Amino acid sequence: MTHLTAGSGVPLRSPHLPGRRASRVRRGMLAWLFLLPALAFYSFVVIGPTAQSVWFSLFRWNGVGPATWVGFGNYADFATDPLIGEALAHTGVMVVFFSVLPITLGLISAALLSRTRSRGTSVFRSIIFLPQVLTSVVIVVIWRQLFSLDGAVNSALRAIGLGDLAQPWLGSFTLTLPVLALAGTWTTMGLCMLLFVSGAGNIPTELYEAARIDGAGAVREFFSVTLPGLVPQLAVALTLTLIGALRVFDLVWLTTRGGPGTSSITPAVLLYSKAFTQQDVGGAAAIGVTLAVLSLLVSIVVVRITDRAAS
Repeated sequence: MTHLTAGSGVPLRSPHLPGRRASRVRRGMLAWLFLLPALAFYSFVVIGPTAQSVWFSLFRWNGVGPATWVGFGNYADFATDPLIGEALAHTGVMVVFFSVLPITLGLISAALLSRTRSRGTSVFRSIIFLPQVLTSVVIVVIWRQLFSLDGAVNSALRAIGLGDLAQPWLGSFTLTLPVLALAGTWTTMGLCMLLFVSGAGNIPTELYEAARIDGAGAVREFFSVTLPGLVPQLAVALTLTLIGALRVFDLVWLTTRGGPGTSSITPAVLLYSKAFTQQDVGGAAAIGVTLAVLSLLVSIVVVRITDRAAS
C-alpha cells in the first residue's frame, strides 16, 4: 500500500508494512512452535531410525561384535543374490492379489452399489469390509483352518465328490504362494470398495443422468462417469495396496515362514531372516532401505499417473 506526499507526487511506503511483516513473522514462529512437538516425535520415530538403517547398511555387522565398513557392498549382494530375485518375483504375485484383484473387485462393487439403492447395500458393505479390521493373527488362524489337510476347503471338495483335488494347500511348492496371497485379496477388497463407494457418492448425479439420456449402458457409464470420478480414490488405493504387497511379512511368516523351501519367501521375510537368523544386520538394513526406496518410488509414480489422468 502506498500514498502520495502533499505536492511532491512521490510514492512512499505505507508505515504499516513493517508492522505487517513483523506480524507475519510472529505468526510463522507461532506455527513452527506448534509443529515442533510433532516434528520432534516424527524425527524420533521415523527420520532417526531411517538414517540409522542407512548407516547400518554400509557395514558388515552381526549386531553384537565390531562392524566392518563395506560401503555399498551389501547393496551389491542384494542385487546379485538369486534369493532376492525369487523374493521379488513372489512380490509380483502379491501385487496381483493384493492390488490388482482387490481394486478390480472394489471398482465393480462400487459400480453396482452406485446404481442400486436397496436396503441390503449397507449390510453388504459391512460384510465385505469386515476382514479389514481383523488382525493378522486372526487371518492366519482362519487361513490355516480353511486350507489345512483336514480343513474346510478339502472337506468341501470331498463332500462334492472331488476328493482327488484335496491336498495340503499350505505345503505345496506351487500353490502355497497364491493361496497365501488370496488372503490379501480377501482383506484388502473391503478397503478398496469403501474408498470407491465413498468417491462414487461424490460424483454429481447429473453426470449419470446425462449419460443415461445419451443412451449409455452400464459399462459405458462406468468408464465415462464413474471411473474418471474415482481417480483420487484410485490413487490412494493403488498406493496403499502396492506398498502392502511390497511389505508382506506377517501373513507369510506366521504360516509358512517362506516355505516350503523358499516357495513363498518375500523381501520382508528375507529381511527378518537375515537380521535374526543369519545375524546379518547390515544386509537386512540394505533390504529395508531398498524396500523403503521402492515404496517411495511407487507412491511418486502413482501420484504422477493419477494427476495426469485427472487433468
